[in-house]
Amino acid sequence: MTKMNSLGRHVLAEFYGCDFKTLDDQEQVRRYMIDAALAAGAEIRESVFHKFSPQGVSGVVVISESHLAIHTWPELGYAAVDVFTCGERVDPWDACRYLVEKFRADHMTATEIRRGIMETCQRAAVNL
Repeated sequence: MTKMNSLGRHVLAEFYGCDFKTLDDQEQVRRYMIDAALAAGAEIRESVFHKFSPQGVSGVVVISESHLAIHTWPELGYAAVDVFTCGERVDPWDACRYLVEKFRADHMTATEIRRGIMETCQRAAVNL
């Protein structure tokens, strides 16, 4: 089997059984997302977070290597998180493992998608 070179790794993670108060606290979610990016070895550029009424938080952390994004449903103890990293230096799974601990999740399910698979990109460019 040949190794497929890609531009990035995109982990789509779902966190279940999380702490309501944590998922509903905009500043705590922001801090954990930034710290998750740092735990993965990323370089932070900026972040934007929003608190919904009656509950829930959405936000994004822009990193040099791409981004981390989240949307929470505190009433369900659920958070949807995307961790997209480019290059080989940053490991998106490190960010996910960090968040499992901080959100006190009962469990996490996640899928990794390789983005910009170069063999496919090159083939598509030739066919244009």
